[in-house]
Amino acid sequence: MKPMLYRCQNTTSVEKDHSATMVWVLFSAGLLGNLLALGLLARSGLGSCPLRSPRQAPSVFYVLVCGLTITDLLGKCLLSPVVLAAYAQNRSLWGMVSTPGSSLCQAFAFGMSFFGLASTLQLLAMALECWLSLGHPFFYQQYITLRRSALVVPVVSTFSLAFCALPFAGFGKFVQYCPSTWCFIQMAHEERSPSVLGYSVLYASILALLVLAIVLCNLSAMSNLYAMHQRLRQRQRLVARDRMELSAGETQASPPPLEELDHLLLLALMTVLFTMCSLPLTYRAYYGAFKAVPEENGTSEEVEDLRALRFISVISIVDPWIFIIFRTSGFRMVFHKIFIRPLRYRNWHSNSCRTNMESSL
Repeated sequence: MKPMLYRCQNTTSVEKDHSATMVWVLFSAGLLGNLLALGLLARSGLGSCPLRSPRQAPSVFYVLVCGLTITDLLGKCLLSPVVLAAYAQNRSLWGMVSTPGSSLCQAFAFGMSFFGLASTLQLLAMALECWLSLGHPFFYQQYITLRRSALVVPVVSTFSLAFCALPFAGFGKFVQYCPSTWCFIQMAHEERSPSVLGYSVLYASILALLVLAIVLCNLSAMSNLYAMHQRLRQRQRLVARDRMELSAGETQASPPPLEELDHLLLLALMTVLFTMCSLPLTYRAYYGAFKAVPEENGTSEEVEDLRALRFISVISIVDPWIFIIFRTSGFRMVFHKIFIRPLRYRNWHSNSCRTNMESSL
């Protein structure tokens, strides 16, 4: 009899020594973040990324971030309760249905793959919006419209539905992973089965390309923001050199010179976190597809798969906090009060002392 690649593939109960604490933490953080994000979106529309006025009418960025937030919230509300119910009943996804079988498991795996791919595609759309608005403003104003941005969610959803439904047609396979509380694409090769091997590698390759595109867009946006900040500093030095006293008064009334830096740091944080959370799943898919795993190492390999899944789940938690809550005027006020205002005061104090010294001479 051919041994199973996954110990929990057909089990009907949850493995012992596993707790639902981590699932509760991830679910609570994701639910709270997305609900707060929807509340903030309903209260006021956000401007385009990243330096548009929040008092303007709803923008392209607003439409995209609404679609991403709703997608993440649906994913949390549809998938996490199933995992929590499995822990509460001590029954696997195979055993939770009246007739033990793979129907619930396959539906759960389809949802996992769909929401993971759809969220990543929408993140790419937002990264492209930021890159175009900063680096190519004329093209952005002419071709990027609200009507076209509203098509992103339907197009992304249609593509994700079609691609993630391929295992139902025989290309790829969904399996149950330990501790029997989640199902996903089979990432270990099965006697070099072309369909199983090809689908897992294709899914991982698409995610890897999307991650690369998002990182490149964010790096380009960061470069543009840094160049804007450098130009602003040079302009302020020229003004301060000729009219020191007048420039000190104007600096207080004008927008903070360090405002671009918080956007720069925000994009850097988004890029690092998104890359760290996405790469483990891609690595596990390639590792399982091209490296034969000895049977005695099966337990440790499944633990690594579960860890990679939790990493990818963090993206839907980080999304609302990074893209919405960190961009609101309330957070900016606190951020500037704690970090930016002391720097501005220090710069103003040094300029004031320099002015006094020059006047005394």
